[in-house]
Amino acid sequence: SSDLLDINDAGLLAIKRPIFAGKLFANVVFDDAKPQIASVRPNVIPVQENPKAGEVVKLEVRIDPSRVRTKLREIKEDTSSRIDLTEARVIVSGGRGMKGPENFSILEDLAAALRSEATVGASRSAVDAGWRPHSDQVGQTGKTVTPDLYIACGISGAIQHLAGMSSSKYIVAINKDPDAPIFKKADYGIVGDLFKIVPLITEELKKSGKE
Repeated sequence: SSDLLDINDAGLLAIKRPIFAGKLFANVVFDDAKPQIASVRPNVIPVQENPKAGEVVKLEVRIDPSRVRTKLREIKEDTSSRIDLTEARVIVSGGRGMKGPENFSILEDLAAALRSEATVGASRSAVDAGWRPHSDQVGQTGKTVTPDLYIACGISGAIQHLAGMSSSKYIVAINKDPDAPIFKKADYGIVGDLFKIVPLITEELKKSGKE
């Protein structure tokens, strides 16, 4: 099973996973059949100082080259110095409410003012409009993120987007539409013009950083 939010291996393996694009959570218990394989969302389980000792089993695997139907031709590494979305502690995301690619600069400014491992993300609508690269997309068809703080700017909160960021520790939504679905998921919400509100937050952060 994959995309897990919690694992309990006391006795039979028990897991918690999102279903229906994050609308519900399912608690599932595996039977005793082996092997059992599970993978979790990034950063949802804190690192333990004294993990259980595991047994390393070395297997000799032989593959018939004639049966391999794919071939690796090239690896292109991302040379950007930006923090990857899945590792960021703080994400400032923009949606269609940003109105254009040039306006994402105010989100970049906010991320820079936050300093602590912050980066900029985007909703699918912003990516589909060509305003941001797909590597910035948060959601069911983008990246699943679990930051300490997720700031959603001009994002209505489609279920596909919520599926990718609902595990954030704290969610702040800024949207001029008081009925936007994102407010139902947000811990804190600001109803208003993001083009006025975001620069004010950035300025206050810069002031506090100088003091």
